[in-house]
Amino acid sequence: MSKQLPLMVMVAPNGARRNNRDHPQLPMTIKQTVNAALACQQAGACILHAHIRDKQEKHSLDVGIYQELLAEMAHQVPGMLVQITTEAVGQYSTQQQIDLVTKLRPKMASVALRELVPTFASEAVAKHFFSWAEEAQVQLQIILYDAADLNHLNQLQHAGVLPEKTACVLYVLGRYRENLQAQPSDLNEFMEPEKHHTWFACAFGQNEHSCITNAIDVGGHARVGFENNLWLPSGELAANNHSLVAQVVSYARSQGRLVASAHEAKLILGVRN
Repeated sequence: MSKQLPLMVMVAPNGARRNNRDHPQLPMTIKQTVNAALACQQAGACILHAHIRDKQEKHSLDVGIYQELLAEMAHQVPGMLVQITTEAVGQYSTQQQIDLVTKLRPKMASVALRELVPTFASEAVAKHFFSWAEEAQVQLQIILYDAADLNHLNQLQHAGVLPEKTACVLYVLGRYRENLQAQPSDLNEFMEPEKHHTWFACAFGQNEHSCITNAIDVGGHARVGFENNLWLPSGELAANNHSLVAQVVSYARSQGRLVASAHEAKLILGVRN
């Protein structure tokens, strides 16, 4: 992928597992999530990676709650793209993940390959889902945790289960490192020069910034936020999500890389209007 493409900065402000005990500024409600998204947009992020919580503040894939979040984002932060998540967190089945996307029909959604296509027997269902998403113009980002996931993606594309030209992937760095502390070198196992995916990277732990700047240097896009990391490179607790966004944007600009608007991101990713 050309380094001349504007850098897309996605923010993942909460995730499925952390809560206010981990950080008082971690958004839990729709209002808090929208407010965090607005601040991150002003800092340079163009995409919100959205998680929702139920009334007990537990991770949820509830269609109604997602509809409420999407409506509030459209009203209050209209210049920002929203990507919903289908993350299972050990409580949702593959079919429930698929049902969320087919019922909600969002513009963007993330899907973990190992959750969506865990076995050979699940390939037929996955093929139908990906075909449906392409027809429905739902832009899917495929989450990959290691080289085995990347190999699996390539195999599924070769077999025709997934489209040969996958629009977008996310490389997750540090998921299986001790204490969830990613290192910049974790990106190496994902690098395939012959591939032309549009790719993002995210990184667990306080080395997030160095991991992401490394990804930027080799032409990737950035996902940062409290879902994966709560700390500044100094080791100090970050004040909020937009401080993590701001430092990535500052780095990109210092390297002469333009930062994408939501409109530019839509064109790069092929997101429908």
